[in-house]
Amino acid sequence: MIPFILFAFIVLASIYFFVRRKKIKANVFTIDKSFLNREVLFYKNLNEKQKAQFIRDITDFLNGIKITGINTTLSNQDLLLVASGAVIPVFNFPAWKYRNLKEVLLYADTFNRDFESEGNTDRNILGMVGTGYLEGKMLLSQRALHDSFLNQTDKHNTVIHEFVHLIDKADGDTDGVPAVLLQQQYIIPWLEMIHTEMEKIKAGQSDIDPYAYTNKTEFFAVVAEYFFERPDLLKVQHPQLFNMLQQMFGTIPKKTGN
Repeated sequence: MIPFILFAFIVLASIYFFVRRKKIKANVFTIDKSFLNREVLFYKNLNEKQKAQFIRDITDFLNGIKITGINTTLSNQDLLLVASGAVIPVFNFPAWKYRNLKEVLLYADTFNRDFESEGNTDRNILGMVGTGYLEGKMLLSQRALHDSFLNQTDKHNTVIHEFVHLIDKADGDTDGVPAVLLQQQYIIPWLEMIHTEMEKIKAGQSDIDPYAYTNKTEFFAVVAEYFFERPDLLKVQHPQLFNMLQQMFGTIPKKTGN
């Protein structure tokens, strides 16, 4: 009887230790609605019911994905901005989970391919989705994080860009063809649209960031930034592209009187 009691005690102690470790590792954050309303235009444009959903979504994200500062101290605002960038592209999919992400590593500044964020070492990376031994991790520059939400009319948002890569990767391939968002009958039209728009970029006849010309993967992420940052302008400048992205991501909510 005594060995059994001892065994049970060890098991319970192990469970307690495991749960406590998990709690220690969790993000400690506070939902600051005034900050979100001031700094996140997407949130500001939501009605009260939609704002409540947004709060639930970022809370769920922060409770499930660890955010770690690399040579920098994280603020509550950092956590809220990372979570906002994650939620915005999947706002119309409330059940969405980033199952291919476990942790976000936030560097103080831009970094290089060796993940160095200090010194003159060709540091020009704002963010990236990890592969290999970094599988399941996203790397972001803290400065790029804040810049992404500082100017919300410039068609650029590094955080959204990287989370769109994760959405693209959800089907197993990061190829610019997000099977989780794109029904089969739209794949060929989407590929044709990518080719057409990339040729316009190459010829200097497009307002889409030239980085989109890199490949199909980057094209998708870049135009998604444009879609969420300046939807009205995208609709005017590239109506077919706008319609296709709206088909994928759904309608961007807008406040109509609340």
